[in-house]
Amino acid sequence: MRKLLVYLKDYKKESLLAPLFKMLEASFELFVPLVMASIIDVGIANGDRTHIMKMCGMLILLAVIGLTCSITAQYFSAKAAVGFAAKVRHALFSHIQSLSYSEMDEIGTSTMITRMTSDINQVQTGVNMVLRLFLRSPFIVFGAMIMAFTIDVKAALIFVVTIPLLAIVVFGIMLVSIPLYKKVQGGLDDVLLTTRENLTGSRVIRAFHKEKEETEKFREKNQTLTALQMFVGRISALMNPVTYIIINVAIVVLIWTGALRVESGNITQGEVVALVNYMSQILVELVKLANLIITITKSVACGNRIESIMEIHSTMNEGSGVTSSEEKSEDYAVVFENVAMRYQSGGAPAVSGIDFKVRHGETVGIIGGTGSGKSTIINLIPRFYDTSEGRVLVDGQDVREYTFEGLRDKIGIVPQKAVLFAGTIRDNMKWGKQDATDEEIWEAMTLAQASEFVEQKDGRLDAEVEQGGRNFSGGQKQRLTIARALVKQPEILILDDSASALDYATDAKLRQSIRSMKSDPTVFIVSQRAASILHADQIVVLDDGAVAGIGTHESLLRDCEVYQEIYYSQFQKKEA
Repeated sequence: MRKLLVYLKDYKKESLLAPLFKMLEASFELFVPLVMASIIDVGIANGDRTHIMKMCGMLILLAVIGLTCSITAQYFSAKAAVGFAAKVRHALFSHIQSLSYSEMDEIGTSTMITRMTSDINQVQTGVNMVLRLFLRSPFIVFGAMIMAFTIDVKAALIFVVTIPLLAIVVFGIMLVSIPLYKKVQGGLDDVLLTTRENLTGSRVIRAFHKEKEETEKFREKNQTLTALQMFVGRISALMNPVTYIIINVAIVVLIWTGALRVESGNITQGEVVALVNYMSQILVELVKLANLIITITKSVACGNRIESIMEIHSTMNEGSGVTSSEEKSEDYAVVFENVAMRYQSGGAPAVSGIDFKVRHGETVGIIGGTGSGKSTIINLIPRFYDTSEGRVLVDGQDVREYTFEGLRDKIGIVPQKAVLFAGTIRDNMKWGKQDATDEEIWEAMTLAQASEFVEQKDGRLDAEVEQGGRNFSGGQKQRLTIARALVKQPEILILDDSASALDYATDAKLRQSIRSMKSDPTVFIVSQRAASILHADQIVVLDDGAVAGIGTHESLLRDCEVYQEIYYSQFQKKEA
């Protein structure tokens, strides 16, 4: 948590002024019982209405000054807390963006979302409360006791006994409840995870008619959280009755002692009332302080969870950039040299012994069974993952020598899952090239077979894209993501099973359009369909993470059993 406090450095003034104005408010609050004592002892006792009016005016003045100080303190504390949270959220988001796929896979999406939202909000609340109350509450407690001693030492000794008793009860309950509140936060994480899974997978749940099972699963998680919260709530609920018993007993003793002191002429009736008011102030502030410490504990726990993400550093170091053009190969665009790759905590390598070369302008088909390592191989080209063994070369240079921007500027990639972002079609198309003209966008649309349905949209390129592109069909989303990759005219184009939602005719037109591109990119096509890669210059057949064969369609159909099995499962075998 301490490392996060560096983001408060731009709010030093606010962090000083907020508690300062709260202390001023507390100071004026401590004078109120003395004014009340004066009203009773002087104004009411002597029937002096003028004095009563003056003291009432003094109370109003103290209230106005206190309110002004309180509002000012609230403003500064809120400004510091919100600014702090904004900087932490921005830093966390930037840090997450710097992580490689390996770290993101390990952390998990739900964890990162929780850290970015509820955890940062909890830390923000903690910072706000600390700036407002952390100094104010102790100041009121000890200030009230000191003021009691200025009135009467003997009566003030009751405060000396009462305050430790209240502190034991308040902080004892707090110490018991804090670990339980941490468990509550963990239970809340489980409920949020289940909720997210159900919302994102609602179609799958309905397709398998699992609504009742998922509802029951959520109910169990929710009941566990509810039971834990109720248990903590019962313990925390002891605070008010026990503290009020102690404070009321103390007030009874104080009034009894005060009555004896008044009768003996040592103190006045007004001073007894002032002492009772100070006792009430102490109770209120101790309860506030206990709640504050619980909030701080939650905030520190959430801050530590945020910090744990910030302390995860990418295992993928950025290269210094390709500086020598002499080493650039004019023959090969991409070379795999005995490549193996193992996912974190994955055990055996996902792929191994991958060794092939791709010339500039060639089209390479990659095919294999589910889990054979097709996506793993193409993810190594833009360096989403690093190789465990061997190396991948782009234009004769190891991909680890490139800067991320320099490498990925060469590559256009269309992932398996078509992802569009909220905005307009034009906004999405400019992800590949910020300064792309409408002509360039329409050209890419035509190549991707997307121009026809985009022209029918209201606004055409200015048509709205809803979150995740949910106002487009699966095939339309795939064609738009392909167009987005084509806008930048990449040297290397990777299509990772990105035509799975397209019919065969549209798929064929798309591949023909890509082959006719003036820029003549090197194309990698990952597909489950043999028809999509029949005319590739070379086809890489994968089986359980290893290369089962490399060659043209004709040679593989003759010599590669794995390719034969895939091909004939999709096309009827011709009898000899």
